[in-house]
Amino acid sequence: MVSTLQGHVMDMTSGYPYPLGATLDDNGVNFSLFSAHATKVVLCIFDSTGCVEIAQYIMQHQTRQIWHCHLSGAKAGLLYGYRVFGPYQPELGHRFNHHKFLLDPYAKRLVGEVTYHSAIYGYDIDALNEDLSFDTQDSAPYMPKCMVSDSRFVNDIPIAPLNISLARSIIFETHVKGFTQQHPNIQLSQQGTFAGLASQPIIDYLQNLGITCIELLPVHGFFDEPFLVQKGLTNYWGYNSIAFMAPHSAYLSDEGDIGEFRRMVSTLHLAGIEVILDVVFNHTAEGNHLGPTFSFRGIDNASYYRLLPNEKRFNINDTGCGNTFNLNHPQVLMLVMDSLRYWVEVMGVDGFRFDLASCLGREAYGFDRGSGFFDAITQDPVLCKVKLIAEPWDIGPGGYQLGNYPVAFSEWNDRYRDAMRKFWRGDSGLSPEFAKRFHGSSDFFEHNGRGPAASINFITSHDGFSLHDLVSYRDRHNLANGEENRDGHQENCSSNYGIEGECDDVDINAIRSRQKRNLLTCLLLSQGVPMLLAGDESSQTQQGNNNAYCQDNPIGWFDWQQIDWSLVNFTAQLITLRKRFPMLCHQAFIHKPEALFDNGLAWFNRQGEVMNKCHWGEYQIRTLSVILTGNLAHADVGAVAESTEALLLMINTDELAHTFTLPQLPHLRYWHCLLHTQESEPSVDEDQQVSLMSRSLMLFHTEFTRSN
Repeated sequence: MVSTLQGHVMDMTSGYPYPLGATLDDNGVNFSLFSAHATKVVLCIFDSTGCVEIAQYIMQHQTRQIWHCHLSGAKAGLLYGYRVFGPYQPELGHRFNHHKFLLDPYAKRLVGEVTYHSAIYGYDIDALNEDLSFDTQDSAPYMPKCMVSDSRFVNDIPIAPLNISLARSIIFETHVKGFTQQHPNIQLSQQGTFAGLASQPIIDYLQNLGITCIELLPVHGFFDEPFLVQKGLTNYWGYNSIAFMAPHSAYLSDEGDIGEFRRMVSTLHLAGIEVILDVVFNHTAEGNHLGPTFSFRGIDNASYYRLLPNEKRFNINDTGCGNTFNLNHPQVLMLVMDSLRYWVEVMGVDGFRFDLASCLGREAYGFDRGSGFFDAITQDPVLCKVKLIAEPWDIGPGGYQLGNYPVAFSEWNDRYRDAMRKFWRGDSGLSPEFAKRFHGSSDFFEHNGRGPAASINFITSHDGFSLHDLVSYRDRHNLANGEENRDGHQENCSSNYGIEGECDDVDINAIRSRQKRNLLTCLLLSQGVPMLLAGDESSQTQQGNNNAYCQDNPIGWFDWQQIDWSLVNFTAQLITLRKRFPMLCHQAFIHKPEALFDNGLAWFNRQGEVMNKCHWGEYQIRTLSVILTGNLAHADVGAVAESTEALLLMINTDELAHTFTLPQLPHLRYWHCLLHTQESEPSVDEDQQVSLMSRSLMLFHTEFTRSN
């Protein structure tokens, strides 16, 4: 077939099956699409506006279920998509409808926005038999288009490798748009974009804070859910992916090329900051059986999605989002692996956080740490070298799998989150749980040879209250989400300390201020990897909204005009201390030291006595001390007196002040205070006792010496 397009002669030849997607070469563009059950695949070409379909090419060649062709003379910037023919038999899992314009799963760039119209559904939305009906409207006018991209120029952007150990990382979870949208010193065209995230004001802020790694909420191309559109809301967080290789178009600045993302990574690396992507491979934006048809559903629904074995009309919904992506299929697994490698090799990222990762490890019989996905990523020569973080649950049967992931993975530790929140709230009986989590959660991770870095510790994340709201609200306040305050977590382990929300009460605000500092201190001093939610260091509020996923507005944005700089400076001080003392970042789990100069961790009561079984069994205990020892230069190397230092953390979560006795160990110099959260400066008396006010902590430091 020969056609003329944009002044070029378009000669179609057979092309080749690999690589999949649209691949630019010296002679044109190769197009390749997997569909096991299609009967015909048509490549659709659009004009530069994306509004007029100017050519169609029947892809007549198929190799092992991969349809392919080559268009000579085609150039970068060409807009395209597919129409796929096949059976429309929802009862058998097939939902082919050639009237629907479909996005390439391997598209590197999407142009335009989806418009929610009845035409984007494969069935007649008004039909009594719902998705068993068939819709003949053309969806192309309401769909974005795929753009052929030249990734060769992207690779010319240099990226200096950092290779920061995960154990020594300080992760900062943030949102591309939310973090930059309101910064007064970022160019208007760059606010809310990748370029804005790489701007000097943002770099300066992150460097001054001491951040080593930013973890970005989803940046893959995503769409809003129909029910949000009906309410006039959007999927702000982006956990509704549709294009695993395309950066979300709204995050590109006016320059608009995909190289903007790699330039961002390059700039951040030069500043000593790595980039981790939060990726969503567990489900897509197409929803359940009544959802729209954007891509996978129309290309090959029975291959791309997990369907109920005996009712293939319906999706398995282990995600709570309507569908579950089928990583048990080799081509679907290949798509995910190709996507991950693309973001590492072409875009330069340093790792991934996998949303609802238990879905990715599901075989037909349930979760398996030896699943195809885990095996593939572990043996991959590129991906085995990057940081891999799992959200270790989904909502399906047996979905909670904290501690059960392969050795290569670290895991979001919600048990740490809940223990810290409850302990500092003053709940009874939490001391043993607090100690386990502070220690790095060895009860979950040590059994299979992993170290403390397997635990990603966090007090807050994007999902839930901000730190300020955690100590200011007892209940969620989500009316702005349009669900009558029914959405979001009901139990947040939070407290308002007497008044709900913002108040002018001096005493209550003082408690809230201490509690924020107490929680941040424990986070930065715990074994494991600390993750901060952007804004926690500056007292950002979401006005009590604990599910701000649809709040693309000041509720969800970082407010650069309202910053608690005293808390920012306190957080920076904590990060500096963590970097200064390697014993806070042990590679392997440490326990009570057996010899004087061993690396170790030991717990004491407020009388300065080593904690025993009886002490741990005291239900009302709300005071603890812990000593961490280690080599100043290398945390996991055996030490001698001249190189061994110790940190003493004393904690009082009670509503009353208590006197603590500083533990006395042989060969210790005098303890001196590095940091505290109480309102007055600590004073140690001649008996080595110090008063610690309610809901406060102190951190002391000393060195070992050979002399007594």
